[in-house]
Amino acid sequence: MIDIRDVEAAATRLDGVAVRTPLIRSHALDDVAGGSVFIKPECLQVTGSFKIRGAYNFLSQLTPDEAHRGVVTFSSGNHAQGVAAAGSMLGIRTTIVMPEDAPRAKLENTKRLGGEVVTYDRYTGDREAIARDIAAEQGAVVVPSYDHDYIIAGQGTVGLEIARDLDELGITPDRVLVCCGGGGLIAGSATALTANFPEVHVHSVEPERFDDTARSLGSGRRETVAEDARSICDALQATTPGKLTFDINRRLLAEGLVVSDAEVREAMRFAFRHLKLVVEPGGAVALAALLAGKAETNGKTTVVVISGGNVDLDLYAEIQREGSG
Repeated sequence: MIDIRDVEAAATRLDGVAVRTPLIRSHALDDVAGGSVFIKPECLQVTGSFKIRGAYNFLSQLTPDEAHRGVVTFSSGNHAQGVAAAGSMLGIRTTIVMPEDAPRAKLENTKRLGGEVVTYDRYTGDREAIARDIAAEQGAVVVPSYDHDYIIAGQGTVGLEIARDLDELGITPDRVLVCCGGGGLIAGSATALTANFPEVHVHSVEPERFDDTARSLGSGRRETVAEDARSICDALQATTPGKLTFDINRRLLAEGLVVSDAEVREAMRFAFRHLKLVVEPGGAVALAALLAGKAETNGKTTVVVISGGNVDLDLYAEIQREGSG
């Protein structure tokens, strides 16, 4: 299990690779919350999401022999781009297993970044089995999308940057809202945040029907989602929490929060109008939870992580038009 030293070591590796995204403020958001809100906009990160952090931290620690054999991973798009980008930076061949219905922007960007893309049907195929078969055939190393110490520690640099920036301002946060799929980002970030602010409440936020972490936190065991679950949040469709991530999250997290697709769409519109940020559905869930009043923010200091901005133009335009009437 990782600790703050692993996250700090990852931050050193990522220096000059990942963008240290700022904490930004919005009077409109403060008014809605009735308190002080800080936004961590990872939509401004290299590849448009936080995923470069974990991917680079993993690939940069491969042995020369492993790097020569290349890597294979599976992803709905953001981890795919992170691995492809890290591979290009480090001169490592990357093969990416992606759902055929992944946003076109994510598919095209992964290819542009140098990844060799293999597609599958997300509702009938087993992406992990496909990746294992490719790895066996090529002798490649499998890069998990969230359930690995190197990935968790890399993603945790989001939380470390939040802690360091708030400490410089002399501010102690009451709550931090973080999106959650498999749980890597929030597990790593909670490790860094609670090491610096022991009393902080870190909340996972998930889309309805993909609320496996929220339910797992309640039951104390890893829950799964229904086979017919669907959501606009393509980046947050893990079917069960990771083993390593849940071991961390069950110790460090406050209750899990859940938002509807309609609330996500409204958050995407709010981000465009008031924050001037382009945010993808999965990246907007934490903001959606705050706007929908899912967490107590009145008189509190709250940090919201916006995790990504990789959204197809047609879908984004449709969502923005919905609120123009």
